[in-house]
Amino acid sequence: MAAAVVELYSEAKPTIGPTIENGFYYDFDDLSITKGDLAKIEEKMRELLKRWAEFTKKEVSAEEASEHFKNNPYKLELINELAKENQKITFYTSGEFTDLCRGGHAENPSKEIAKDSWKLSTVAGAYWRGDEKNKQLTRIYGIAFHTKKALEEYEALMKESEKRDHRKLGKELGLFTFDDDVGPGLPLWLPKGAILIEELEKLAKETENRAGYERVRTPHIAKESMYLRSGHLPYYEDTMFPPMEYEGEKYYLKAMNCPHHHKIYAASGHSYRDLPVRLAEYGTVYRHEKSGELFGLMRVRMLSMNDAHIYCSEDQFADEFRAVNDMYLYYFKLFGIEKYQMRFSTHGPKKLGEKYVDEPALWKKTEDMVRQVLIESKIPYVEVPNEAAFYGPKIDVEVWSAIGREFTLATNQVDFAVARRFGLVYTAASGEEETPLIIHRAPLGTHERFIGFLIEHYAGAFPLWLSPVQAVVLPVSEKHREAAKTALAELRSAGIRAELSDATESLGKRMREVKLKKAPYWLVIGEKDVAAAAATFESRDRGPLGQVSIPEISKTLSTEITARG
Repeated sequence: MAAAVVELYSEAKPTIGPTIENGFYYDFDDLSITKGDLAKIEEKMRELLKRWAEFTKKEVSAEEASEHFKNNPYKLELINELAKENQKITFYTSGEFTDLCRGGHAENPSKEIAKDSWKLSTVAGAYWRGDEKNKQLTRIYGIAFHTKKALEEYEALMKESEKRDHRKLGKELGLFTFDDDVGPGLPLWLPKGAILIEELEKLAKETENRAGYERVRTPHIAKESMYLRSGHLPYYEDTMFPPMEYEGEKYYLKAMNCPHHHKIYAASGHSYRDLPVRLAEYGTVYRHEKSGELFGLMRVRMLSMNDAHIYCSEDQFADEFRAVNDMYLYYFKLFGIEKYQMRFSTHGPKKLGEKYVDEPALWKKTEDMVRQVLIESKIPYVEVPNEAAFYGPKIDVEVWSAIGREFTLATNQVDFAVARRFGLVYTAASGEEETPLIIHRAPLGTHERFIGFLIEHYAGAFPLWLSPVQAVVLPVSEKHREAAKTALAELRSAGIRAELSDATESLGKRMREVKLKKAPYWLVIGEKDVAAAAATFESRDRGPLGQVSIPEISKTLSTEITARG
């Protein structure tokens, strides 16, 4: 692709072009194109591909590499970094195109790459090296598969994904909005979206109450000294908002709940009889995500997190960690998530003291404990090195939506280091003070990301208990309006979120609107229904249910809502 671009647009400067899931991209400076130009680039790519019989590798000096790319400041920057790190500098050439590259290529592109199994997909803007302080470049994305069939299946998935795009459906269903005066990445929840949040919080509170959690609340800001003590500031300062100066102190917007919860644990003494202590909070945190990485509800700067911290002894760890995983499984069943996987992230031994707490024995011990629980629980997992939190191993929970798209929703982390920084202890049966292990967990993740996932998963057609509008009452005409209002009042008195679709427009048009808004149930009230104190009852998922009395409808919906069916 880069070869085709520079042949068609001689002023274009290639920068970086990696492979990504399902394809690749390449960023260019001095290139101004639209999506309409991609067909021309594709045609040139296919023309070049016929002549690309091999890749030739050449190891070069920094001076030689710099001379070759003397008119490309981006490549020069990369070459200087490689030279400073004493890394090999290699060129790869195919046809007449040479690029700075680590290597790893098809041996014979012209024979191995099927001409109809790839295509260019879109054009976007991207900052050089992802930093919004740098110049914005032109990014061309491509998708690539081994076969034409795989490409077609992926395109069909993407077409379905567009219909389910949470940004599009969120607007159509009146769930959330963003506003320039509020700021990017800071969602405003509209009344119907706020209902989703409240239902998820209600679910979390009920589930955690049964599991023995205690609820706490913490401030949205804290002094710099607390984040220095926890160790978060040195590791995560780049993702925290800049500090505020007040009365000679620096204060930060809260980027994580854990240090606050540690302070709550420390506020009173604990013995081994008190453990485990489980502190839960649906706490709002703030992350300074880069502008170019913001994406609807999936990447935001304000996150309301289903967070909790469990303080336990080493003997209690396996049961507590298993119970957290069981909570995930309960939620998966409730939301109809059939495919999931735990991504078990371990430390990188070479990064101790730099990226991770320098405690090699504790890393091994804790990782072995987590691994054993996963094996005993028979939960599908993959192990990934060098992606742990700085204070211990973690699990990222990956799920697949109804159409097979993958999402990382939540985390389950073990912390063997930070409790000591805060002096957290409990009195053991021996009378000696011991340090608890800490489990950081957030089974529903943030409600921003989780709702974004659910919008796609359900295509906006939420189950009854979660739906912002659970039933719509439609009078056939104005003369049936009073009976409809009576039915509406009865539904609402039973706690059902019902709305009236007034008779100012035709019944057909109003019913189409109800279906577009994906209401689970609707009640049509006409002449015969008024006489029978009933309604013609219909379900979004099950179709017509016949004429049913209003009390029976109310009872049916209430039962389904309570059961979270």
